[in-house]
Amino acid sequence: MTAASLPDPHQHRPIHSAPEDQYPLTDDGVLKVYCAGPTTVLGFAGSDVPSEFNVAHYRSAITDLLVAERATVVAFDLTGVSMLPSGMLGLLVSLARQSDNPPRVQVFNACADVREVLAITRLDSLVEVCDVSQNN
Repeated sequence: MTAASLPDPHQHRPIHSAPEDQYPLTDDGVLKVYCAGPTTVLGFAGSDVPSEFNVAHYRSAITDLLVAERATVVAFDLTGVSMLPSGMLGLLVSLARQSDNPPRVQVFNACADVREVLAITRLDSLVEVCDVSQNN
């Protein structure tokens, strides 16, 4: 797949689906699927990411979902998330560096503190940091 054929992040924006349209990715219900498809959107339903975030558990579930959906983009809606634990940062890196067909990894609506962490760690070079207006 060429870079020209990848979706434009400004055209494929996370949707803020109604809670009844979201479904949990795993049994614990922490990470929700907002939209599944070529651009798969995940989020935390406006809650912070727990510090005991189980990276291996979620990496496997996300990878399985991306393969099933033939997704080329995985976007995380961080609306309402005030901090990302190290496990979540590691998950973003591992998704972006997958050896077989790595997806484009995007985060949307990150707060200033999360943006600062992504910049300081230079993860913003692996992960696209985007915003979506709440008025759309």
